[in-house]
Amino acid sequence: MVKDHSVKGYEQTRPPRQGVGQGLEIRSMNIRSIAILVTVSCLFGTTGCAWNRANAQNHLTAGDLAMANEDFKAALAEYQKAVELDPRFADAHTRLGVAYKESGELDKAEQALQSAVKLAPAAFTPVFELGEVYRLLDKVKQAIRAYVIACDLDPSNFFARFRLASCYHREGDLDGAIESYQQAITINPRNPYAWSNLGAVYDTRGDSYQAINAYKRSLECNTNQPIVLVNLATVYINQERYIAARKALLAALKMDENVAVAHERLGYCHWREGALDKAAQSYLRAIALDRNNGAAHAGYGVVRMTQYLREPDKLAFRNEAIESWHRSLEINPEQPKLRSLIQKYRPRTDEPILDLGG
Repeated sequence: MVKDHSVKGYEQTRPPRQGVGQGLEIRSMNIRSIAILVTVSCLFGTTGCAWNRANAQNHLTAGDLAMANEDFKAALAEYQKAVELDPRFADAHTRLGVAYKESGELDKAEQALQSAVKLAPAAFTPVFELGEVYRLLDKVKQAIRAYVIACDLDPSNFFARFRLASCYHREGDLDGAIESYQQAITINPRNPYAWSNLGAVYDTRGDSYQAINAYKRSLECNTNQPIVLVNLATVYINQERYIAARKALLAALKMDENVAVAHERLGYCHWREGALDKAAQSYLRAIALDRNNGAAHAGYGVVRMTQYLREPDKLAFRNEAIESWHRSLEINPEQPKLRSLIQKYRPRTDEPILDLGG
């Protein structure tokens, strides 16, 4: 996945339209006096606003320095002061929201960025950052709306397209995800994460060959991606192309030997190819790396039961298989096939069951 980025944007604002007064009545002052009074008033008002904006800008600069040093507490204090000095300064609200986001105060970040968007609806950065906060708050539909607006404001922004695609994927809108990832790739064809995520969407939709193509394009952009190789191998496994899958998994483990899921999938390939001892070793390695890998426990049980069925005198294999299936069900109870296998192969006894009832 692509890392979070705070995208720098430029706000374009214009002076507010002057309202036209109605029903004003001039009694004790002549026209010249009124004109002088208005001129002086505007002068002081404009000077005050300019002073507030300049002073607020100083606090923004200080806040930016604190953010660069990851001193979020100091940055928040500076940005809050800027907002107090100039409540209509959209950039101050934006930076305050980003600082809240980075410090983990997402509810406050949401409020600050909503204020920024209201003040500067045509600015990219506040609406994009608001989308980021919605995404982190798991408000996916609201995040989608924000990212759509961000894409309209800056159609060539890669990160907005990427985030929009990932949210569509989370919502199950696979067509929308594919379209948005393709648009992101058009902007940056060498981004490996966009290609790999596009592959995952294709795989979810059942388009295996498109998924393989996207995963390979991702690896062309960055060869050192063991998880992408695991995903590629998984597609091969679903196509029953076990040799190709095994090669991809071995390449992944050469990059990082501690990827538990790679050992688990490799165990499955070995089992399918009849290399039961290698399969057992791969599954045990996966379990050692991740005790909560239910698929590895289930797969190890299948290997041991296969060995027992070939050598029925070795009851230890059967017992290991059943125990491994029990452990897998403890991790993920929603596995009806494993329950059926336990019922089918569990040891039978003619001894009466101990009844502890009253």
